[in-house]
Amino acid sequence: MTLPDKYYQMISTVTNDAQLKMELVQKDFPIPKPHEVVIRVEASPINPSDQGVMFGWSNMANAYHEGAGPKRVLTAPISDQGMGIMKARIGQNLPVGNEGAGTVVVTGNSPEAKALMGKTVSALSGSMYAEYCCIPAITCLPLLDGNNAKDGASSFVNPLTALSMVETMKLEGHQALVHTAAASNLGQMLNKICSADKIALVNIVRREEQASILRGLGAKYICNSSSKSFMSDLTDAIYETGATLAFDATGGGNLASQILTAMEGAAARTPGAYSIYGSIKHKQVYLYGGLDVSPSVLSRGYGMAWGVGGWLLPNFLAKIGMEAGNKLRMRVASELKTTFRSNYTNEISLSDALESNNVARYFAKKTGEKFLICPQL
Repeated sequence: MTLPDKYYQMISTVTNDAQLKMELVQKDFPIPKPHEVVIRVEASPINPSDQGVMFGWSNMANAYHEGAGPKRVLTAPISDQGMGIMKARIGQNLPVGNEGAGTVVVTGNSPEAKALMGKTVSALSGSMYAEYCCIPAITCLPLLDGNNAKDGASSFVNPLTALSMVETMKLEGHQALVHTAAASNLGQMLNKICSADKIALVNIVRREEQASILRGLGAKYICNSSSKSFMSDLTDAIYETGATLAFDATGGGNLASQILTAMEGAAARTPGAYSIYGSIKHKQVYLYGGLDVSPSVLSRGYGMAWGVGGWLLPNFLAKIGMEAGNKLRMRVASELKTTFRSNYTNEISLSDALESNNVARYFAKKTGEKFLICPQL
């Protein structure tokens, strides 16, 4: 294979004149250090977590593009509030793309790097929206025979997040889970994991069609937040499962508070459990996403044994260590076409990902619609 002297990479920049600019820039072809490999990136998904870096606090409703092909530039205005929040980003050309997969085409001279030459691998790097990516060999996940780059493109963010939610539950002494945005790709994976591992899971959705998706997977506990009976349904489901741990992808609004209220209501059904300080069992909600960017509202009426905090996958993996993290990665590799299969509705090139109509579609983060960037298109 003849390798190029240069390659294209997508970057996101906040400018001094309150604009977000996204474009493709040419970079010199990387020379790997002894412990590194160069991947020819063939598939990389657009996840909600990617969009935080891509767009930040810009006004995407007024985004527009100019130019075509590798010269295309996407521009979006930024409010005064957004500029205040992103002050540290001004002038920085940030690479984007958390995860992806492709073929190793060049390696450093270490044994672990050389062993990956020619293999199809998935990787987590933060700069996968590019034709090529140079990363440490130890961070690569070699795919099993029969799996291609599109199969392995989403091997990290959603699968490891879902597995780590279950591991968090075990480490903190809970017995069941509550999950919001439950019909997402991640939510569907979590349902498959919990079904296989005999863990009770309470799913929160917003629409009936999302509930139908989960019923098709065999989910038992599904609560629709737009239903008039949502709080009673949620309390019933939490009482039946004993769930005292929740992961909330919305972040803003009052959903976290509603979950804690339902947990307290379920605990109060236990005879003799009443106390003016609330239930004894600790109730925890972790905010791991930001689908709702409004303030998080807590209406405290759930005793004193509760917590709301942030949860981030890299922090959790660092906490459990390399050995435990590798066990999770190996499970992902072995179940890539079953439990951890991702479905994509749109495959686009790097330049197409900067086309404003495409941006509007994937920025909407609709259930059942997921974009895959194929940098070699």
